[in-house]
Amino acid sequence: MADAMEQLYQQVILDHSRARHGAGEIEPFDGQSFQVNPTCGDEVTLRVRMDHSTPTPRIAEVGWVGQGCSISQASLSILTGLVTGQDVATTDRLGETFRDLMHGRGVPLETGRQESLEDAAALTGVARYPARIKCALLGWMALRDALAHALTAEPSTQKEDS
Repeated sequence: MADAMEQLYQQVILDHSRARHGAGEIEPFDGQSFQVNPTCGDEVTLRVRMDHSTPTPRIAEVGWVGQGCSISQASLSILTGLVTGQDVATTDRLGETFRDLMHGRGVPLETGRQESLEDAAALTGVARYPARIKCALLGWMALRDALAHALTAEPSTQKEDS
């Protein structure tokens, strides 16, 4: 059973690293972040565009350009699908849940929290390999930084060089 689940998880990671959701630059955008994993060289530039038409700002779109291992690329792809359309509080909660998963040494979270991560739960086994945890967290770090910029800037006024 565990082997079947691990194979399923590996397939999800491979599928996302091949067919990357959200890959590519978006214009206009409200926040941007460039992050590098110094231990392996994985890198990403992630942009977010916010929807300010609702009482609480929501993530309208995430776009990213990056290079790195299948884990970092799959994590970015999964993150994109998971947070697009979500408000900031929900996104923060998902990010915190994902960080808890990565610091759990491969032990799954409680069922509700694990299920809230959807395909990101496929990265549970990554937490057994400390050198790979930063790969999985790279996109989440970029998203957190991009959101901080987006929430302190005028809507959709960011230029490419900012």
